Amino acid sequence: MNIVQSIKRVSVTPPGAIVDAASYTTAIIDTLGYHKLAVTVYLGATDIAMAALKLQESDASNMGSATDITGCVFGTSTNPDTGTTSALPTADDDGKFFTFFVDLQGRKRYIDLVATAGDGSAGTYLTAWAELFVGNDNPENATERGLAANLIA
Repeated sequence: MNIVQSIKRVSVTPPGAIVDAASYTTAIIDTLGYHKLAVTVYLGATDIAMAALKLQESDASNMGSATDITGCVFGTSTNPDTGTTSALPTADDDGKFFTFFVDLQGRKRYIDLVATAGDGSAGTYLTAWAELFVGNDNPENATERGLAANLIA
């Protein structure tokens, strides 16, 4: 099995309508059995900075008592590449990716993306997905990988 076949993907926010001055509806990520997580946000058209972009964790699937994950809050967490404070995506970030990389050791089981569009004239278009790596058991087919279908060469 190729190493990329062992990744499980989760749709967090599928492509949809532009959101203005509101939070996106997101799917909770169940990390049970995995050790690494990447959550990627892809911005489409946007006319204003995001109001919030962060990850939270909880022991409950309904995200009761959710808390921010230290190091996973754009706008306050340190950017590891530059050593400076990270910035929220701005109106100039159309077509850019923003990714959270999380070591799941010691983390709570459920992770949620909090993405809130700023109050602009039109809003922000985004989609987000998660990729779970280094599982206790590897997914063996497209469905277990979170895919509709896959081809392997």
